[in-house]
Amino acid sequence: MAKKRSQSTDALIVSPGPSPNQVIDADGNVMQVPDDWALLPPGDAGLTRRVKAAGPTWTVKERRGRRVFSKGVWANQAQIEAASEKLEQERSTEAYAKRRVRDAERREKKQQVYVEDFETAVIEFLNFAARYASLAKDLAQRVTTHATPVGSGTVARTQRIPIERRAESAVIAWMRHQTTAYDDMVIPRVKGKRREVRRMLAERSRKLLNQYRQGRDIDRDSCPLARALEDPTGDAETL
Repeated sequence: MAKKRSQSTDALIVSPGPSPNQVIDADGNVMQVPDDWALLPPGDAGLTRRVKAAGPTWTVKERRGRRVFSKGVWANQAQIEAASEKLEQERSTEAYAKRRVRDAERREKKQQVYVEDFETAVIEFLNFAARYASLAKDLAQRVTTHATPVGSGTVARTQRIPIERRAESAVIAWMRHQTTAYDDMVIPRVKGKRREVRRMLAERSRKLLNQYRQGRDIDRDSCPLARALEDPTGDAETL
């Protein structure tokens, strides 16, 4: 049976309930959303911040595997409408438009700097012998292009680990998809099995990279890395 709160004074983190107007709190209780509340969809961070600052809210988050997705914020409907109207008025001014342009230019400049730094970190991780310098540059560009776009959700976008480790992880991930049969593997749904397969393929990828670091003679016709880099479509080759 859904639980009704005697007062809606809490700022809670909840999960979706069994019906559209119900949520589940941290203790597992099913709660009925107050009748005068509405769900503010995710997507407008500025409006969400204002609604949360204006009064009690229930933020709905749903966990899928290791990822958590925002499903919106429940709040008093009048509160949402007032915040939305005020924000719309502010956003219609010339000053706001100019600030948006400046902010976009600043973000773009920051992104360009990060892309350059990340590509440098990838090249340093690869550390290929001089004879394979051009191949290292090509590989670094491919990995960087894939890993650095804003919102890509790749390891390159996380700030939790140093850029050197991000670069290493991005290279190994790119090679897993482009130089191994990982995408076509049928992996048993056993806990830890996918992680085990990834570790095995990562070890193979590191051994392959070491051959380029040591400057060994490599048959490019049979090397999965060389074939992947020569393929403009980026289709994976098996290892």
